Amino acid sequence: MSNSGPNYDAVFHAIGDPARRKILRALKEKGACSIDRETGLCASDIEERISLSQPTISHHMAILRKAGLVEATKLGQWVWYRRNETMLRKFAKALKKEI
Repeated sequence: MSNSGPNYDAVFHAIGDPARRKILRALKEKGACSIDRETGLCASDIEERISLSQPTISHHMAILRKAGLVEATKLGQWVWYRRNETMLRKFAKALKKEI
């Protein structure tokens, strides 16, 4: 894939882990956020769905954020995560062209 644009090696690394793919699927749910957001989840919602410890979730979220697949917003004591649909579409399009 081209050298310009997103770091596709980071994306492949991020989606290579089954737990991170499960997180991305969970983030796709509508109306599941405990802080009344239509899309996305707060960290405790992810922890509940994925059944991993908070430090492990934080580790996975950092990798997904670094790859550009997830965006995070601090809302008071909560961190609200949502999928970066633009990046996911760009990646899918680039992958389709590449292979």
